[in-house]
Amino acid sequence: MERGMVVAPQNDAAEVGARIFLAGGNAVDAAVATAFAQGVMDQMMCGMAGFGAAHVYLPKQGVHAVINFFSKAPLAVRPDMWRDILEYETRDGFGFVLKGRVNDLGYQSVAVPGTVAGLHGMHSLYGRLPWADVVLPAARIAEEGYRITPAVHDYWTKIENMGRVEIIDRLRFTPEYASLFFDGEGVPLRPGTKVSNPDYGRSLRAVAADGPAAFYRGAMADAIAADFAARGGLLAKADLETYEAEWTPPIWGSYRGLRVASNPPPGCGAMLLRMLHILEHFDLKALGFNTPEYIRVVAEAMKRAQIVKDRDIGDPHFVDIPAEAIFDREAARADAEAIRRGEVAKVPRASTVEGADTTHLCTLDADGNTVTMTHTLGMQSGVITPGLGFMYNGAMAMFDPRPGRSQSLAPNKRRVSSLAPTILFKGDDPFLILGAPGGSNIPMGILQVILNVVDHGMSVVEAVNAPRFSATGDAIDVASRIPVMTCEALGAMGYQTIRSVLPYICARVHAIMVDGDQVTGGADPSTGGSILTV
Repeated sequence: MERGMVVAPQNDAAEVGARIFLAGGNAVDAAVATAFAQGVMDQMMCGMAGFGAAHVYLPKQGVHAVINFFSKAPLAVRPDMWRDILEYETRDGFGFVLKGRVNDLGYQSVAVPGTVAGLHGMHSLYGRLPWADVVLPAARIAEEGYRITPAVHDYWTKIENMGRVEIIDRLRFTPEYASLFFDGEGVPLRPGTKVSNPDYGRSLRAVAADGPAAFYRGAMADAIAADFAARGGLLAKADLETYEAEWTPPIWGSYRGLRVASNPPPGCGAMLLRMLHILEHFDLKALGFNTPEYIRVVAEAMKRAQIVKDRDIGDPHFVDIPAEAIFDREAARADAEAIRRGEVAKVPRASTVEGADTTHLCTLDADGNTVTMTHTLGMQSGVITPGLGFMYNGAMAMFDPRPGRSQSLAPNKRRVSSLAPTILFKGDDPFLILGAPGGSNIPMGILQVILNVVDHGMSVVEAVNAPRFSATGDAIDVASRIPVMTCEALGAMGYQTIRSVLPYICARVHAIMVDGDQVTGGADPSTGGSILTV
């Protein structure tokens, strides 16, 4: 690696980052350029009207920080506005289903976007190339066109049956958006079809020229505010004008002698650390990879961490629970003892009715600078303002409509997110740089890649490719590559397993491993992702 490495789910977006390295950019430049390109090529996952978090480590500059650019509830929100229309919480814990789906689709589902502010905040402090140089590649892709990949097409057409609005219906919601991705008869465009979006290109060029002011204060902000006001939305220009991203220190834990740094609330790094601190009490290697007992132990750790997340993690400006209390070692020890005794945790949900849109990137340069960043729409709102070209986040669906809880609605409150961009250190040096998209499954996927590397001695490619499972509720979801006989053994222990038809589930982890002079990357194969070294 002479200049740098980019790992991302989208091949062409990763190439944008690689070209930035070749132009003399650093890891921050490459991360920002890749993220903007992802917003064009995979704009059901992310984009200018999304949100996210980036974990930045620049050793020669003495920088180690997390920039949280999470979406916020608009100022027009009232804590009890949706209290009486709750139907149920989704089985996977990724959202609340309301009557009329008002929080999930349409203008009231949109929270204040943070992506442009977050990417500019990173670049203005730590980027090396001019701002326009890292934005304009995405604008050119939008204007000249890009090909629909099989992974994107599969995402459009899959049916979740979680109670949320299905993806295909989100894409059809706004005629201006549907015209991009459906033919004249309403059939989704096939993989390989070239799509251009000149409206998005113009929006990106405005941001390249004027920075975040173009999005939050200029003519674009006026167009956004007018559109939402005309259609009963909550988002207003005052929300845009007052938005700011927030820099924070990472939170720290450890696992088997490695130091683990992740993002603080309202992200879910604390949840990841809780699971690692629980599992450190077990000899996971001796249990055997993905044996029934191994899955039982890890799934019980997942469930207990999920309970803590749902109960305690919130915007620290509104919720007075220190992150350290969430991954407290004594509490983790108590969880481990309960798991060892065979106790089965129950994950509370708002109803017994049983029923995610994110992307990730990692960059590393020759100076040891690294960025791991997850950014997202949460879910698509289905809303696009005519002439702007990008879809808005649907982040309001994750706020709890029941007042008085850690994740309840409040004006200007940041939405809790499962994002957990993480770096493991051997001593003072990064060893494993990773993160994932995947809704509530994000910490579960990251956890298993860490366990695969640290406990099972896998390479980063093997660790990312290995079959995964998840327990965000009482049932255990497993990939199709986990055998039926394993599910039967878990059933004999009293566990319900839901075996997917898909070989790759539970987040889509992307990672870089640094082991001495050797740098290797792992891209989740379900995305058709890319590892580029220049």
